[in-house]
Amino acid sequence: MLALRIESSGAPLAPVRVPVPEPGPGELRIEVAACGVCRTDLHLLDGELPQARYPRVPGHQIVGRVDALGEGAEGFSPGDRVGVAWLASACGRCRFCREGRENLCVEARFTGCHRDGGFAEYAVADARFCLALPDAAGDAAELAPWLCAGAIGYRCLRAAGDPERLGLYGFGAAAHLLAQLARSEGRRVFAFTRPGDLEAQRFARELGAEWAGGSDERPDEALDAAILFAPVGALVPAALAAVGPGGTVVCGGIHMSDVPGFPYRLLWEERTLRSVANLTRRDAREVLALAAKLPARARVERFPLAAGAEALERLRRGALSGAAVLETER
Repeated sequence: MLALRIESSGAPLAPVRVPVPEPGPGELRIEVAACGVCRTDLHLLDGELPQARYPRVPGHQIVGRVDALGEGAEGFSPGDRVGVAWLASACGRCRFCREGRENLCVEARFTGCHRDGGFAEYAVADARFCLALPDAAGDAAELAPWLCAGAIGYRCLRAAGDPERLGLYGFGAAAHLLAQLARSEGRRVFAFTRPGDLEAQRFARELGAEWAGGSDERPDEALDAAILFAPVGALVPAALAAVGPGGTVVCGGIHMSDVPGFPYRLLWEERTLRSVANLTRRDAREVLALAAKLPARARVERFPLAAGAEALERLRRGALSGAAVLETER
């Protein structure tokens, strides 16, 4: 089968021909239809994730159909449509797992990081961490971004409390989905893009943002909360300055450049700075159920699997509107 693989930290994404993988005990083999492209894949490519293991096939927003079941795999049958997200497995025994916070499990393993992901024609995944996707849920490429970008955005919004005025820094895959969810709940959305990126600002307004500007700008009124999807540590003080007293700033990425020092007055008045780490199966199930009830829709740019390197480079340059998705050719 065709797969795209990173041989070592910092090495390029390269096409390889490898055997179709066999599912082990409790696993599913999935014929991949589509796999979303995430900024985390870029961090993996650039060697910025110390937990990553190479060589590795990236991709953790997988939509496909069950092709084969390993011994003891339960809950699915051949032909079932499934999704595979970032969380590949967790121990189920530790304090975090028992408390419903499996995203913090110290033994957690992640798709496309610790085990091969969906930049391939076939992938293998733990059946317990696969998500049932009914055929009525829609097009595979448009579903794929909800499995990470949508779920992370949803978790970030829950961490932000109940803001009326919500700022989104970095208007890419996650923000464009979250903006639609937030607007459906009656929240006011303020979009912060790369300075001078007028196309991204236009896109944000099209999706309901009432204000859109560069990350070096601020709207005329204070925000209740801000969520950072851009992996730029210098935006943390900027976001703290943009939220009002009692406001919350949530860092939603798995990697961020160093946060510079900032004066205490930016944190004073009971402002909160927190991060979101990974996601849980519950996050993915809830956001998929929510998205199915709303007119929210992923805007995707489709690439053939072989063009994965091009998709990642477009993501790096900020030259995408919405989310990039790789599709296999059958």
